[in-house]
Formats: sequence, C-alpha cells, structure tokens
Amino acid sequence: MGQIVPDAVERYLASLNQLADSVLQQVAADGAAQQLPLVDAEVGALLQVLATSVGARRILEIGTAIGYSTIWLARALPDDGTLLSMELDPERAATARRNIDRAGLTARVHVMIGDAQRLIAKVAGPFDLIFQDGSKLLYEPLLDPLVERLRPGGLLITDNVLWDGDVVPGFNREPINNADDTRAIAAYNRHLSTHRALATAIVPLRDGVGISVKRAA
Repeated sequence: MGQIVPDAVERYLASLNQLADSVLQQVAADGAAQQLPLVDAEVGALLQVLATSVGARRILEIGTAIGYSTIWLARALPDDGTLLSMELDPERAATARRNIDRAGLTARVHVMIGDAQRLIAKVAGPFDLIFQDGSKLLYEPLLDPLVERLRPGGLLITDNVLWDGDVVPGFNREPINNADDTRAIAAYNRHLSTHRALATAIVPLRDGVGISVKRAA
C-alpha cells in the first residue's frame, strides 16, 4: 500500500490519465531508472491543469531535475509563454534541456543552473504560477521571495509536503526520510498555512501537493 494513497487508488487514477504522451513516458522511465524523485503523471496532470486554469503565461520552477515536471507545465503555456526553471546539478540540467527539446518546448523554457537561493535574486516577477520542488531545506527560506514574485491570484504549488507521512508524528513506525528534511518540510507547512499573503490547501495526492493562491493586495 502507498504511504499516502493506497496503490489501488493510484492505479485507478493512472488509468484515467490521458495527458501523458510518449516523450513524458520515456522521461519518467529514465527518471525511474536513475532513481530520481520525479513527480508522477497524476501530479504532472494536476500541474498542467492548474497552469491552464490561471491562464499562465509566465511560470517559475524550482528544481528542474531532468525536465519531467517542466514539460507538463510548459505544455500549458501559449506559444509566446515563458517558463524559467532552476537546477543545481549541471548534468541533470543538460539532460532536461535535451528532453525539453524532444518535447518541442525549447522556445518556451529556459533552464538556469545554480543554487536557487542565489539565482532567485536575478529573477523578476510577476509569475502566474510557481512550482516549488527543489531542496527541501530551501523550501522555507525561499517562501517569501517566491511569494513576492507571484502575482495576486497566482498559484504557488509545492510538492512533497506530506513527505511519505514523516511530517505526521507517529504515522510511520520508523522514519523513511532524512530527519533534517522532515523538520524543514514540517516548518514550511506551518509557515505556508499561516502566511498572510496566501490561502492554502493541501491535496493528499502521491506525496502531498500544497496549492496556495496569493491574495489580492
């Protein structure tokens, strides 16, 4: 059984997902072979739907990995839309660029290489949607800078907010993840849920997805 959603329910949801294509399926397979913590197709579809729902023209992503979630998000953009994605690992960034090119999205996507906490100072908003899926230790330090760059009515989406259930005391007999990361996510969740500029709901899909909308000023 899955940690958050039972396997049978996840298989049912996967059977209904008609948005993934051969490029996304291959990128997902490559990620699984490398044991990379990519979002799955159901979260990818959610990202695409949410980006479409806000009419996103500018998207910021923290944590490109090999471009899987990047492709889902970029496909919601118009032809003249822009997605900026930040990745610390140069090799992963290079792979992401190749995958993005295979998906026919190079004109919409720019992958920046480096520490997101430093790169964010070089990026100006407003963005219609921001996807936070990089280092868990940076979730909380990046929160206010990301909110500042989000337009009113825009969405901040955060992956892994339930962290295999480790953020819930007593949920797992033995912790599954690094304790420092777990504490960082728990602190982030508390900050996210009480942030004056945001209204937040957490969806228990896969590893937990936080969906926050920026309130009007």
